[in-house]
Amino acid sequence: MSTLKTSVLGIDFENPFLLASAPPTAKIESIDKAFTLGWGGAVFKTITPDDLEMIEASPRYATWKVGNKVCGFENFELLSHLTVQDWLDGSKYLRQKHPTKVQIASIMAPVVKEKWQNLVKTFNNSAIDAFELNFSCPHGMPEKGIGMAIGTSPEISAMITEWVKAVAKKPVFVKLSPNVTNIAEIAKSVENAGADGFAAINTVQSLMGIDLDTFEPKPNVNGKTTYGGYSGISVKPIGLRCVAQLRQNSQLPILGIGGISNWHDAAEYMCVGADVVQVCTEVMVNGYGIINAMKQGLLNYLENKGFSTPMDLKNRAINNITAHKSLNKEKQVYPHIEDSLCAKCGKCVTICDESEHSALALIDGHIIVDKNVCVGCSLCSHICAKSAIKME
Repeated sequence: MSTLKTSVLGIDFENPFLLASAPPTAKIESIDKAFTLGWGGAVFKTITPDDLEMIEASPRYATWKVGNKVCGFENFELLSHLTVQDWLDGSKYLRQKHPTKVQIASIMAPVVKEKWQNLVKTFNNSAIDAFELNFSCPHGMPEKGIGMAIGTSPEISAMITEWVKAVAKKPVFVKLSPNVTNIAEIAKSVENAGADGFAAINTVQSLMGIDLDTFEPKPNVNGKTTYGGYSGISVKPIGLRCVAQLRQNSQLPILGIGGISNWHDAAEYMCVGADVVQVCTEVMVNGYGIINAMKQGLLNYLENKGFSTPMDLKNRAINNITAHKSLNKEKQVYPHIEDSLCAKCGKCVTICDESEHSALALIDGHIIVDKNVCVGCSLCSHICAKSAIKME
């Protein structure tokens, strides 16, 4: 029998699906509802000292859709508007009502030792299970010298991690930004400073778009906008890359985040090194109820593979990710066209011709491959609307 139970740094998770620090975890009542529906844990929307000013803009969301499906989501919403005491009281209530659920306090403060340490000391004896240090919010906070302004500096990241670890009585995860040249460098600096684990990734800094009639940007705040954090299914490849790079450079636990919308995405994150995963945008567009399919899908997959727990997936693919110089350059694949599926539209011929190689031809109603010039790039298989081309 397979189970979804797993453990990270002595914290027991009844399943590996957590709500990320974001609007879905902004209210105690919302987290209560999510726990009742089956989420394994939640990372509170980032808690700050009560004297940190938090004034929102409206609107603050924009989406990129393909048809009716939200593929990308931009926001420049700020942090929690609840007080520190609100969170202390709420955490106690949640522990009493949902004793098996994991609670992680996301925290952020100005680069002042006392402010970080005071927040940590305040929550040390609370009902939370761990801290998540928000070094990576890409909007609003960097102008104040915090958020991504911290997470893009190895030195500042390490310094604050040391401050926190000096007083923390709970495990400390550092939430890392993808908006850096080398995420592994930042990770190594906080690991050396004592971090117990990583959370990756936070959102990708973005500009959603421009209205070509008015030349006003999106989201449109009285004709203006600012750079926001980009999330949703389209950032999954970036999140996977970052988690893989972290795993290739460290053995610390990883909370995987970024574009996770179903159990399949979660399993992929685990295969490249994540211990558990966090979900945000998919909840914001489809609600907490997605958890049922995520749990059942992952459980079915584990049973079909003969795996006992999600930990059996961890790192399964990491050794298959290597440098370009180490890839096999001797073996080549070629397109095989399934004639019964082919629409004879000729698109693959045109694309191959106009994208360098001219290896395909439509002759007497059949697609012919010239293996003397084909390089096996696989572009034709990706643009075929009928899925009639396989690389063999």
